[in-house]
Amino acid sequence: MSGSLALSGFVPATYEAPVSGFGAPEQPEKLWPKLKSSPNFYCFQDWKYRAMKLKHLGFDNWFQNRIDAGKTKDKGIARVIAVNKDSYLVSDGRREILGELAGKLMYGAESPLEYPTVGDWAYVQYVDNHEFCIIHDLFPRLTVLKRKNPGKQTEYQLIAANINTALIIQSLDGDYNPRRLERCLAMARESNIQPVVLLSKSDIPETGEVTGRISEITQNMPDIQILAYSVKSNTGLDDIRGLLTAGKTYCMIGSSGVGKTSLLNALLEETAFKTREVREKSGKGKHTTTRRQLAILQSGALMIDSPGMRELGNFAIDSGIADTFQEIESFVDKCRFNDCSHTREDGCAVLQALSDGKISDARYRNYMKMKKESAYYEQSYLEKKRKDKKFGKLCKSIIKGKRNKRMAYYDS
Repeated sequence: MSGSLALSGFVPATYEAPVSGFGAPEQPEKLWPKLKSSPNFYCFQDWKYRAMKLKHLGFDNWFQNRIDAGKTKDKGIARVIAVNKDSYLVSDGRREILGELAGKLMYGAESPLEYPTVGDWAYVQYVDNHEFCIIHDLFPRLTVLKRKNPGKQTEYQLIAANINTALIIQSLDGDYNPRRLERCLAMARESNIQPVVLLSKSDIPETGEVTGRISEITQNMPDIQILAYSVKSNTGLDDIRGLLTAGKTYCMIGSSGVGKTSLLNALLEETAFKTREVREKSGKGKHTTTRRQLAILQSGALMIDSPGMRELGNFAIDSGIADTFQEIESFVDKCRFNDCSHTREDGCAVLQALSDGKISDARYRNYMKMKKESAYYEQSYLEKKRKDKKFGKLCKSIIKGKRNKRMAYYDS
């Protein structure tokens, strides 16, 4: 296990020690000769300062224990805090630096999942006196939030990485959609991310309607924490602040117009990001946030704001669906056939529960729809990967054949 001092290339890569948080290592006087002999030596206090700055960005023991000491010889550690079309913005805890991908990472990636996203921790090489950086590699991810790429293309789209809690925001105006909420919950739970449901604009409906919405969600998902709030009337915001813990990363998920950016501004206690009114005719929101970005709140919590998502396709989320529809899954094992499709078979416990009113018809239909979508997209994705692999082998064989012909020509 790499020692906790292997940060930003200012300790020997050969140093091995048990990790004990971000404080000083045990018996630091024994380490001092190694520190002094390091070609990249910085003072011990500077190391502590840098380590603490990274900790404020969420670099806890889980990531510290996964440092590759060999990669820190000439590279630093930074967190991706914003993703642009052709560039990234990273932070080392002291400054924000614009960066781009190294050629090996850019052209060697076999899937969009291998590219950086907001929240990732990366090994970066600084250039131009820390004015720019090259992203060479990524840390293992604690969690990753992803969805199907919008449109017909069957590919993953990264939303954010290393999230502790997903704040799923539903507006209590005309945009409220329990089926979309179920999709968001399945996506978060598939990634082992703790979900919390936030009901925004609680000042618009009657008090009884707000209570009814909360009861509706709680009845089907009793383990979900739900909070209603209003930025306009400044109600419920303290309850949200009470959820947030310093050093933990939160990500806001919701469609355009639900008030994600307004909530972020309220938590920051300043108008740091632009907001726009929803369309009067349709009640739908306008895209205000055009990129995913990470902000540090006054409490020390880290918040990721993301563009609105109206299309939320998922695949390979069987465990997430099972966790979201637990009342339906509880009947699955009682079906007569192990491969029961829960559509027309005799002895289907799910259909019997639906007939007896033990399962909501709307939730059953969404459950079946998400299961079918997930299976279809997963099959398409695997087929695409097989074709890409086959095409790659073909290209390699052609290149090898041409190389052999050239060698034979020169040998003759």
